[in-house]
Amino acid sequence: MGASGLRVSRLGLGTLSWGRGTDGDEAAAQLSAFVDAGGTLVDTSPAYGDGVAQRILAELLDDVVPRDQLVVSGSSGIDTSKVGAGRVDCSRAGLLTQLDRTLRELGTDHLDLWQVATWDPRTPVDEVAAALEFAVTSGRARYVGVRGYLGWQLATAAAVATRHAPLVATQVEYSLLARGVEEELIPAALHHGVGVFAAVPLAGGVLTGKYRDGIPADSRGADDVHTEEVRSYLTEPAARVVEAVATAADGLGTSPLAVALAWVRDRPAVASTVVGARDLAQLTGVLVAEELELPAAIAAALDDVSA
Repeated sequence: MGASGLRVSRLGLGTLSWGRGTDGDEAAAQLSAFVDAGGTLVDTSPAYGDGVAQRILAELLDDVVPRDQLVVSGSSGIDTSKVGAGRVDCSRAGLLTQLDRTLRELGTDHLDLWQVATWDPRTPVDEVAAALEFAVTSGRARYVGVRGYLGWQLATAAAVATRHAPLVATQVEYSLLARGVEEELIPAALHHGVGVFAAVPLAGGVLTGKYRDGIPADSRGADDVHTEEVRSYLTEPAARVVEAVATAADGLGTSPLAVALAWVRDRPAVASTVVGARDLAQLTGVLVAEELELPAAIAAALDDVSA
């Protein structure tokens, strides 16, 4: 993970859909399959499903998979019980209160990785750094990082982070259809030794090719919660990228999902790709796809068409 000693699996299991489209039994099956395939990184947050995802994970730790086999990544800073500007609170009090609540709920004494959920313009960056240091020195977190920061925000935070709690991770949306982070965020991460978690690596499923002929009734695009997110990718330039991914997949005898996932997984600074799945069948496809090693010539062609 960046310049740190933290080690994570190249594929991370996201829990955003747990408690919404994925119930507890299905989540248990996913977690078991993920760990059996060698996965370690599990990403959660009190903001996922208004806390439901975190509560489901709490029921699975040790009962389904031993806690010490996982690298549990969580975050603080967004309170979904509040509305408006009050939802974001990355003050020392706000961050640590939510962290302690997360630890109690998960039934664990620490998070392997604790991340600040978003940039908070109302909280001094030094105060955030102090909260991260306290979490590490008090044993509540092994490593710390941030989520959704812009390049200058990451550089600012990394520069003031203390030697006891350096930033080791940043989690951002990154895919063949979302490459804006390459302009400033990725260079900042490389310069400061911060590893990148690539979130939404399949662009809401668009890069799998499932939307090439419309929006399937059982897809995320037809779901009121995700329809806006998915439709934002359904543009003419995006369609050209999706066709290129499909062509590459045909030539390699694999799936578009595998090609899109391998491309982002192998980008500079990326330590892991965080993928969520609605059910075990979807996750199985992702686990199989992760084994693909993308030829350099195809990766370069995809670079060109998606630039």
